[in-house]
Amino acid sequence: MSTDATRPWIASYPEGCRWDAPLAIGTLGALLDASAVRWADRPALEYRGRQVTYATLGATVDRIAAGLLRLGITPGEPVGLLLPNTPWHPVSFLALARIGARVVHLSPLDAKRVLRHKLADSGARTVITTDLPGILPTALDLLEDGAAERILLGEDAHWGGEAGQGDPRTQSLSGLATDPPASWPAVSPEDVALLQYTGGTTGMPKGAMLTHGNLTAAVSIYRNWHDGGVLVEGEQRVLAVLPLFHIYALTTVLLRHLAEGNEVLLRPRFDAETTLQDIATRRVTILSGVPTLWIALLNHPAAADYDLSSLRSCISGGAPLPFDVAARVEALLGQRLRIGWGMTETGPAGTRVPVAATPRPGIIGLPLPGMDLRIVALNDPTRALPPGEAGELAIRGPTVFAGYWNQPAETEAAFRDGWFLTGDIGRMERDGMFFLMDRRKNMIISGGFNVYPAAIEGAIYEHPDVTEAIVIGIPDPYRGQSAKAFVTLRPGAPELTLDALKTFLRDRIGRHEMPAALELRETLPRSPAGKLMASTLVAEERARAAGTPQEGSAP
Repeated sequence: MSTDATRPWIASYPEGCRWDAPLAIGTLGALLDASAVRWADRPALEYRGRQVTYATLGATVDRIAAGLLRLGITPGEPVGLLLPNTPWHPVSFLALARIGARVVHLSPLDAKRVLRHKLADSGARTVITTDLPGILPTALDLLEDGAAERILLGEDAHWGGEAGQGDPRTQSLSGLATDPPASWPAVSPEDVALLQYTGGTTGMPKGAMLTHGNLTAAVSIYRNWHDGGVLVEGEQRVLAVLPLFHIYALTTVLLRHLAEGNEVLLRPRFDAETTLQDIATRRVTILSGVPTLWIALLNHPAAADYDLSSLRSCISGGAPLPFDVAARVEALLGQRLRIGWGMTETGPAGTRVPVAATPRPGIIGLPLPGMDLRIVALNDPTRALPPGEAGELAIRGPTVFAGYWNQPAETEAAFRDGWFLTGDIGRMERDGMFFLMDRRKNMIISGGFNVYPAAIEGAIYEHPDVTEAIVIGIPDPYRGQSAKAFVTLRPGAPELTLDALKTFLRDRIGRHEMPAALELRETLPRSPAGKLMASTLVAEERARAAGTPQEGSAP
């Protein structure tokens, strides 16, 4: 492989892997068509013990797409998906993509005001949902208050579930199915396929516009990353416990493995016990997780008793995984975790850590094929920094989104000279290996020093009694800001005091990084995708400082 002074990571690529490998960029409809032909008789999905072949998936998508067209859904029209991991998600997602409509992902865990915002901001008036407990009532609430005009109901019984009660105010999704038209609406790689809402720490979420080209490029990029053992296409069992309404699971779990002809085991929700049983009995070969998933598996009292030997590739993403936790997960799995970094705005292709790389705190690896990364100055994003200096990660490549929907000012501020400014602070070493330090918005400035909560959290996770930790900045009359730690402890652990925590951390972090406050909690706030949410705690602290009582907070 040729070297490039501006891309030092090329020389560090795993053997047999090329940064400049050709990418297959097209439409999601074409991706499904290719798989439905090549893998026709193989199982594409498994749900409630039933398998759906690739041929059946393709035919079902086409019949639902035809029904949506007959209903009046037009190319470019936004449609909300309020769905957990059931076959109705891939069927609806791909059917809407087939006709050129735009998917608006809605999370069943979103607050109602957030759901209303996403529908109003996107312009979606139709919502596709299912009759699983807790899902349909939320959709009907949106109908009642005028946030949605039409609810299409995918019955879980269609895929082997129990018959739901339904509601006369909904239309049956399966009842829409009809013969495909002579030709489909024209769809191009440049067309927006998905409005994926992201952010919202200082306001309501923004809709990232991801095109067919962005998503198919991401699939191709992941397929072009080769590192270590060969995973034969069409022979893998992939456990989908992460929510498909999140970009990480959508692209790396669903779309990527449908393109490869693998079997995707859909589970409506994550449960540690069920996941361990699935791996042991269903002989799962690929598992993607977020830090909270890995922590839950570690904390399962019988995790070590399960046969996990079928696993061939375990990937951690979605949020940084503390270094000490990663080491313990690898000991449980008996193999290296495959760690990467990416964002909603990158679909989420970004980096991957080579298996041969020495594990180190903060390592996020090399840019994936076709992706460019650089570090830019915090005060001048047009100035690239040399290796070793800390700054903001900037990225460009075929997966980078088209901009924020209805947010021209936000879109303009997010780009410089064609590079997307990620808001992450990191550095690059001379060999092209990138390291993540923290989110720019999370950085604490204490006594003039830059303090990164992720580094403190990593040290706290080394404490044997700690289960989860979040560190945020709080006002400090002397230093300006100082760190506060929110911690959950393992069952039966003795109470942890601030002094005891400081003693534990004394040789692990600097004095300027030492937490000035500690709050123990039974649980920590999570996003619908399972990420720990520092922003929720920041909002609580601001309210507390303003004198607003906070339920459940320590005095």
